[in-house]
Order: sequence, then C-alpha cells, then structure tokens
Amino acid sequence: MAHDERRLEVLRAIVQDYVSTNDPVGSKALAERHDLGVSPATIRNDMAVLEEQGYITQPHTSAGRVPTDKGYRLFVDRLSAVKPLSVAERRAIERFLDGAVDLHDVLGRTVRLLAQLTRQVAVVQYPTLSRSAVRHLEVVQVAAGRLLLVLITDTGRVEQRVVDSPVDIDPEAVPELRTLLNSAFGGVKLVDAGDKVPGLLETAPPHLYGLVATVSSTLLETLVEPSEDRLVIGGTANLARGSALDFPGSVRPLLEALEEQVVVLRLMGEVDPTTVLVRIGEENAHEALTSASFVSVGYGSSERALGGLGIVGPTRMDYPGNMAAVRAVARYVGQLLAES
Repeated sequence: MAHDERRLEVLRAIVQDYVSTNDPVGSKALAERHDLGVSPATIRNDMAVLEEQGYITQPHTSAGRVPTDKGYRLFVDRLSAVKPLSVAERRAIERFLDGAVDLHDVLGRTVRLLAQLTRQVAVVQYPTLSRSAVRHLEVVQVAAGRLLLVLITDTGRVEQRVVDSPVDIDPEAVPELRTLLNSAFGGVKLVDAGDKVPGLLETAPPHLYGLVATVSSTLLETLVEPSEDRLVIGGTANLARGSALDFPGSVRPLLEALEEQVVVLRLMGEVDPTTVLVRIGEENAHEALTSASFVSVGYGSSERALGGLGIVGPTRMDYPGNMAAVRAVARYVGQLLAES
C-alpha cells in the first residue's frame, strides 16, 4: 500500500474514532483499535505527516489529535461510497412519511425523521415558488361582497387571499370567474403567471369585467409575491448534545443563523437532486456556520428539484451515515410529492 493510501487509512481511522468517542485520538489507541498493518511507530510518523499537511491538529488540552476541516473534507471526498441505509431504516422512513396528509405534514414529518435518524438539526425548504406552476385557482364566495381566492401549486403549496368587492357579487358569476381563471392560469409557471393578469380583462366577457377588475390586483399579489420561501427546522436540541470542542465559542450564533433562515435558504439555493453536497466549517460563507457542517440534497424528480433538505451539525459528525440518511429521505419525499 502506497504511503498516501496508508495515510488516508490512518486519517479515516482518526475521523471514525473521534466521531464515535468524542475524544482526541492518539497513535496507541489507533494501533489497538484498527488493524492498520503497520507498527505504532509508523502510525505516529503518518500522524506527524498528516498534521504537517493540515489534515489533523492537536487540541491544546490533549495529547491526541482531531481532524481539521481539511481532514474531514478529504475524508468525505474519498469516501468509497455512501453506505445505503438498511432495509429496516428504509421501512421506518416509509412508515413515518406515508401517513402524511398534505405538504405541511410531509415536511413537518421529514424534519422530525431526519433529526431522529442523524441526531443533528434538520432543515427542509418548502418547494420554491419559482419552480412551481399553478395547479388550480379556487374562488369561494364567503359573504355578499367578499371572495376567498385560493392558489394551489403543482408542488402542493396553498396560498389564500381575501378579496373585498365594492359592490355585492352575483353568486352565479363566481363559477364563471373560477372557470375563466383556471383556463387562463392552469399549468402556467408562477414566474410567467403575473404577466398574464393584464390580459384577463381583454378575454373576460363584459358582465364579468367588474369582478375580474376587483380580483386582478389580489391575483397579481398572490401569483407574483406569494409568501416567502420557508424552512421547517427540527431537532435544534441535538446541538446541545455535543462537547465543548464541537462549538468552541458558543452554539448560540449557529442557532441565531438557523432562526434567520435566510442564511440556510441561500445555502439551499444550490441544491441538486442527484448529488449530496457537504460543506464543512470554513466552506460555509456565513461566519456563524464556520464551526458547523451542512449536508444537503435536492428533493423532487431527477429533472427538477422542488426544494432542498439537509442537516446542520458540528464538523465532528458521521458523514457517511448522515449523507445516506439525507439522500434516502430526499428520495422518498420526492416520490411522495410526485404521486400527490
């Protein structure tokens, strides 16, 4: 085995031991716990080289070594394969998610499941509206001069707005309005839908002019500025379970960054349904995340990510296990939403 390969084995062993024991790792422990096929002196030598190259470092209070961000990065990049989840784990995912009644429930269950599987903080992004299309527009008369306008997207999001009319609305005009709106907007991408609102008045029959004019500004608001892309977060208590070495300063900035959501949504902007992305420590642009790792993937179909999901935790985490869990859950959520 070439020196580089052997050193990679030593690094792998250090990462595995540190993740599982939470204690800095010494050469003696490595020699005892792993069959590396070389003498403790050679292991010490390899550790010295790994330290010199910046893959491991020595915390002040200990004789052992811990991986650096660069060390974790090499470990993740050189994973031979992300181990698949066991049949039992996959069944548990199916059982847990299958009972969901709607999109909110699917995503709420997803964060709870991911937080349980990985014992990290789980984050799931609602399907982004920029990637959604109009499935249906429902119009319901709730009072003589008031309508409820409901937008349902093909990704399962629901947006509601109340429209007040200056005059009483003829109940018979409501189904006509519904038909008109759905023929104009059904299947249209939200990014294109706003442009079609002005043309509605031209195509509307004269007796519906007043009603179309009344709903058009609300319609524009619903289609063009639907509520913010949102995140569901679960398992923040898991952050408190680690050791003082995990977040040397305090875990608070990380919690505040998660609360802000914008930070995580920005990171989610780059998700892809075919690749699990791992950002380690300093690779996360936001300073609150520089002592954390973020493992994410897109969910949806292989052609189209609807949104992203992932986990945030200390850099000392079980990368192969967490990557497998994130990938498996994303696949299942994608299938569920495709069927709905």
